[in-house]
Amino acid sequence: MNIIDELSWRGLINQQSDEEGLRKLVDQKAISLYCGMDPTGDSMHIGHLLPFMTLERFAKAGHHPYIVIGGATGSIGDPSGKKAERPMQTMDQVNHNVEALSNQANKIFSNFTMVNNYDWTHQIGILDFLRDYGKLFNVNTTQIARTS
Repeated sequence: MNIIDELSWRGLINQQSDEEGLRKLVDQKAISLYCGMDPTGDSMHIGHLLPFMTLERFAKAGHHPYIVIGGATGSIGDPSGKKAERPMQTMDQVNHNVEALSNQANKIFSNFTMVNNYDWTHQIGILDFLRDYGKLFNVNTTQIARTS
């Protein structure tokens, strides 16, 4: 059974784009895919269960799953769709949580590759970032709200 069919049968697909193209791709070759986990705490929780079980299904089907631990993204405030910004943590706390989560995940998921986004972002300075990426965003857009 195609992995996409299996995930659909299990009720693990909510929405997707180019379903037929994805089905063909995973039949033709192994793909890499990831799930992110920000180190807001030092233990995995129930919210990690379904995404990681889905990655496990992909691994068993011969694909290459990654867990991206957000050592960089976890060190900045992020409302994550909530009304308030999450509490800021010290880098010592973030690093502790990254280590604890990595240890837990490595014990459970031996088929996954673990990476930390801090590893490839921590040396990027603000000027380099703005030069390379900031130029892609227009900050001069003004919208005026009209009232009738």
